[in-house]
Amino acid sequence: METPKRRRSATRARLLEGALDVFAERGFHGASVEDICERAGFTRGAFYSNFASKDELVLALFQATTDRLLEQIAALLPDLANQPGTLLDAVLGLLDDAAPNQRQWYLISTEFTLHALRQPDAAKALNEQRRMFREQLTRLVEEIISTSGLMLSVPPEQFVRLVMALHEGARSQSLLEPTEVPAGSLEHRFLPMVLTAISRPGNA
Repeated sequence: METPKRRRSATRARLLEGALDVFAERGFHGASVEDICERAGFTRGAFYSNFASKDELVLALFQATTDRLLEQIAALLPDLANQPGTLLDAVLGLLDDAAPNQRQWYLISTEFTLHALRQPDAAKALNEQRRMFREQLTRLVEEIISTSGLMLSVPPEQFVRLVMALHEGARSQSLLEPTEVPAGSLEHRFLPMVLTAISRPGNA
């Protein structure tokens, strides 16, 4: 027998799934609560019993993505400790897996980021989620760097910020020009050069 907690969890999941499609189609500001409820098959009451606003719903989408990535990072760490050469592949792989539909997620995340730039409360909440992910990704980099016997000439967090910045910028180019800039091509070509430039043997 389904418990109230499970029903609530299933309702949230369906609302989040419906919101992904609606936001991607109509934009964050263009999508209404009614649109989301209709797509998910629920009433406004079901929406507001789970989320106080569209902002909260989008942040829940970000949180779900972050949680999934954190689980993947935790699972990867033991194996990567014995495979130090996979640092960039591991980091880029996690970023690529953040959203199965890259175009859909790029549209949503970009528009909500613009919204957050104008709304301090949204910016604060978004920054907190990005900080959590960045800290875990930095932990992954530190673990692999340590086991590989290397040292970085910059703080690992700055390297992670650079990886994320390049990945986000490259994603927009690959979505607009998929033939000229295949997904992941810029990151895999240039990040090894960056890593070589900022790393050295630990005993050097």
